Amino acid sequence: MAVVDSRILILCKTYPSPSGKYAETTCVAGMDESGKLVRLFPVPFRLIAKGQQFKKWQWIRAKVEKARKDHRPESLTIKVDTIQGGEIVQPGKDWAERRRLLSPLDIYVHFDAVEVARQTSGISLALLKPTRIVGLDIERVSNPEWTEDELAKLVQEQKQGGLFDDEDKPSIRTLQKLPFDFYYRYQCGNGSDATEFRHKLVDWEVGALYLNCHRAHGDDWERHFRDQLERKIAAKDLIFLMGNQHRFQDQWLIISLIYPPHQIQGQLL
Repeated sequence: MAVVDSRILILCKTYPSPSGKYAETTCVAGMDESGKLVRLFPVPFRLIAKGQQFKKWQWIRAKVEKARKDHRPESLTIKVDTIQGGEIVQPGKDWAERRRLLSPLDIYVHFDAVEVARQTSGISLALLKPTRIVGLDIERVSNPEWTEDELAKLVQEQKQGGLFDDEDKPSIRTLQKLPFDFYYRYQCGNGSDATEFRHKLVDWEVGALYLNCHRAHGDDWERHFRDQLERKIAAKDLIFLMGNQHRFQDQWLIISLIYPPHQIQGQLL
């Protein structure tokens, strides 16, 4: 695929992780103007110039090409220095414009159907609307601090140039490792056909929510964190943006949460 100019609506930024080549990277996904889901890589998001950073639900323009080492159909390589931020699509009173923009996308109602689609057509990104949230599992990671190898990857950015604006970039040393992993347990189907699934949450917003709750409430952070994810967000018309892993494509993650208010009768998503 040749390098092309593309306009993309951002739907996902995952919490950053150390990268041997890029110091740190974030999985970014969205949809293009034709209504197709796309994955953008590499995006060392916190390190790029402020003028090229972007928000969820923001349109961006950038030069992209089909990823050469990632054969998943949605994966594109983005030329980071060509990013131009555009309009942010506001939710408005009833999410009407966001709903309209999402309407070309297939929304699965059962995870098994997502996996079948992966096996038959190779999809690696999908929208999934669970029947209900069963609960949230919080598990402490085995090592809450960066390993020496991870630290070496993170600090190497100090020696790099080219992609980054020296005046704008924050110090990579400020990247905080999350001491917990978070998993949604959720149900697809109803009655005797109901099936429960469990997938890890890697949405940057979830990581930021943990940090904010811990900063504001100290040892009482978990109660406030669960209140948001198990009650407030779960009570919305919740949709998962699912993404699989490059090396293990049968392993899926919840890479973004989309939670509009419940639809008014006659309103379609």
